[in-house]
Amino acid sequence: MSAAGVNLSGASLSFRRLLVVIKQTAYEEYSQLKLRGQAPKALRWQRLESRYKAHKSCVNELLNILREHRVDFSCVNRVELDRQHLANVDLMVAVGGDGTVLSAAHFLDHGTIPLLGINSDPITEEDKTTVKKKTDERRSHGALCMCTANNMHETVPRILHGGGTLRERKRIQCVVKSTFSETRLVPALNDLLIANPSPAAVSRFRMGWLEEVNLEDGAAPLRDGGGNGLYPRTSSSNPTGAPAAPGARSFSSNGNGVGAAGGGFARAPTSQYGTVTRFGGQTYDVKNSLNVWSSGMWVSTSTGSTAAMAAAGGMPMDKESKCLQYLIREHMIEKASSNVSSGSPEDVKGLNNGLLGEDEQLHLRWNSQKGRIFIDGSHLTHNLVLGDEVLINSKAPPLQLFTQEFE
Repeated sequence: MSAAGVNLSGASLSFRRLLVVIKQTAYEEYSQLKLRGQAPKALRWQRLESRYKAHKSCVNELLNILREHRVDFSCVNRVELDRQHLANVDLMVAVGGDGTVLSAAHFLDHGTIPLLGINSDPITEEDKTTVKKKTDERRSHGALCMCTANNMHETVPRILHGGGTLRERKRIQCVVKSTFSETRLVPALNDLLIANPSPAAVSRFRMGWLEEVNLEDGAAPLRDGGGNGLYPRTSSSNPTGAPAAPGARSFSSNGNGVGAAGGGFARAPTSQYGTVTRFGGQTYDVKNSLNVWSSGMWVSTSTGSTAAMAAAGGMPMDKESKCLQYLIREHMIEKASSNVSSGSPEDVKGLNNGLLGEDEQLHLRWNSQKGRIFIDGSHLTHNLVLGDEVLINSKAPPLQLFTQEFE
């Protein structure tokens, strides 16, 4: 019988090498600013210190539990976490709140190491009666945490010995293609926000769905500046299908995929805009493209559909859903798809919010001077520039996450 009151006699450890990721509280951050004379005057130090003490108490109690069960562990501050800390680790424990769980999950991009979240400072019954709101924003919500500081004495030993509920959580895969590079971003557990860095600026992009293309005779696609989707036709005079001379790019199509100068081009399968693109060496046709002027776009998993996506007006999703959800914010959409018969408000609303199936891939071509992808919040970002292309799907390795048993 352990000190926590859980009968584990004879049970062997399932996890022996743990990495404990510890949240850095606002009290610690502002204390550093205070030393430099840069802390805001309106800070409520007593409240911040109370939250700091509650968090540190949870951390100390957790470490005592791990020592009691003779588990090898190391600790790292959330802001100092690096991939080198994952060597020989078979379980990661995030102590803090949802933000700490999300930050820790970004380093588990292969999905092989399970993650356990512990809410170090949960809302108490006393909070519900002493503050005007039902919940106290000073404390952690803990939707991604399996247990809290109040019940971890029973939960943590059970997990260490093979208990608990471990579920796969779908994540978002996002690839950004620039002029000279292609970058695969870390998997997002909750959501992506793709928008102009300035909230007052318009986010302009072209959105469509990708469909794999097998080009004839190995011909390479030729991206036409006008979006004609033309590529050289293999012929006796050009048996290799090599790109035509630079001057040939000014040829226009007569509507039948034949160049005005006598048939030097064939037309790849095209959408209204006829864009053919490549990601990872695979050729795609961008289907059902539409130009978007908006405040940006949310993309979320089923896990994140109850977070920012819900606040923005998105749809609730089943936690086990393998789809992604997208939502265009404050949109002004140009009707550009042949599937939309009219520009009625109902049609536009249907394009504003929808689901991306497990086998579907979303494509964006960024048409603003600046852009930014926010990954699971504001801490992790990737900048976009005019002409960058973005591929989004649900093919990222899923996260192994310990969840509350009543989910």
